[in-house]
Amino acid sequence: MRVRDVMTTTVTSVTPDRPLREVAELLTQRKVSGLPVVGRDGWVLGVVSEADFLAHSTDPAPRPGLLDRLRGRGGSPAKATARTAGEAMTSPAITIGPDATVREAADTMVTRKVNRLPVVEEGRLVGIVTRADIVRVFTRSDADLAAAVGAEIALRTSMSPEPGVFDVDVRDGVVRLSGTVERRSLAETIVAVARDVGGVLRVDDHLTWVEDDLRHHTIDPDRGTYLDAGGPTP
Repeated sequence: MRVRDVMTTTVTSVTPDRPLREVAELLTQRKVSGLPVVGRDGWVLGVVSEADFLAHSTDPAPRPGLLDRLRGRGGSPAKATARTAGEAMTSPAITIGPDATVREAADTMVTRKVNRLPVVEEGRLVGIVTRADIVRVFTRSDADLAAAVGAEIALRTSMSPEPGVFDVDVRDGVVRLSGTVERRSLAETIVAVARDVGGVLRVDDHLTWVEDDLRHHTIDPDRGTYLDAGGPTP
């Protein structure tokens, strides 16, 4: 599942010169915790969020010393005295593309410690994806997940699940793959594709293959031949 499948396309955004009072009213009215700040050309400049308002509520502090800055201490005097979205926003914005996977979006949110990601295409805002959007993916039924996994595998490998040959079974969000495919590389691709489907909690891999096309070859320095699991090969 891709970000474009779960993102909100009707996005409320603000310009950098928008007064903070109006930004606060928008956050309250729309019941959101952050808004993209967008230039007149549609480019995302940053994000203004509840956290930025918290910074604004603190007392302006003297400029922190070098040691404090290295330790991540000290507030932002500029944010504490900000009057517009552009002055208060966090910039640059952490963004993501519409064709990224939901798993990539989730990883970005966790590692960058953000609750939302503006979705940009060629630098311009096309949507927004939030943690709530990603959590919602995990409410999909097992039947829906099985169909989605099968469709994504068919799209990425041109191989559709067939009962008794290559099976996809889903129970409580856990995908079980079984059956036999031609090549080991194909089996590993199928597993990777299944893991990327939004809402999948885990993939249990029971696939087997006919040809191990990923078998590692090494050279016997004495004989000048290749060695593999089957012994020396001329």
